[in-house]
Amino acid sequence: MKQLHIKVLVGLFLAAGVLAWGGARLWDSFGTLPSVPVAAPIVLALIAAVLAATAFSFRSRLRAQRERRPDAKGVEPLVAARAVVFGQASALVAALVAGLYAGVGVFLLASGLDVAPRRDQAIYAALSVLAGAAVVAAAIFLERVCKLPEDDGNGNGGVDAAL
Repeated sequence: MKQLHIKVLVGLFLAAGVLAWGGARLWDSFGTLPSVPVAAPIVLALIAAVLAATAFSFRSRLRAQRERRPDAKGVEPLVAARAVVFGQASALVAALVAGLYAGVGVFLLASGLDVAPRRDQAIYAALSVLAGAAVVAAAIFLERVCKLPEDDGNGNGGVDAAL
């Protein structure tokens, strides 16, 4: 399994942001801009919380297993691999969504926040970008928790994969 690269996530964020900014300018010139949903930052924050809780759970279970505690409950390799894949997919989607809301937010800031609805939309967009960043951070943390140790000469080749 390949490791998630920050450069890819930043590239997705920036590309989506530029496209969303251009699309928002175009859309606003033809009529009213669609609103940023209030649920967007909430859903992203929930995904970040699930990823972070999974990472902390795995970390404590793996630590107990390494310390050979008698009550240690291990982590199934397939469960860890699925969690990492979910985290990577969530990070990619969150980078795209955060980029979209960042582009819309920049457009709203540039066009002026004189009207209360536009100000609210800019706030929702900013919260969505922050929640998207939290998803990315939680996914990277989960990936680091589930990373196998480097090659110890047993022929593993130092492959980065989930347990």
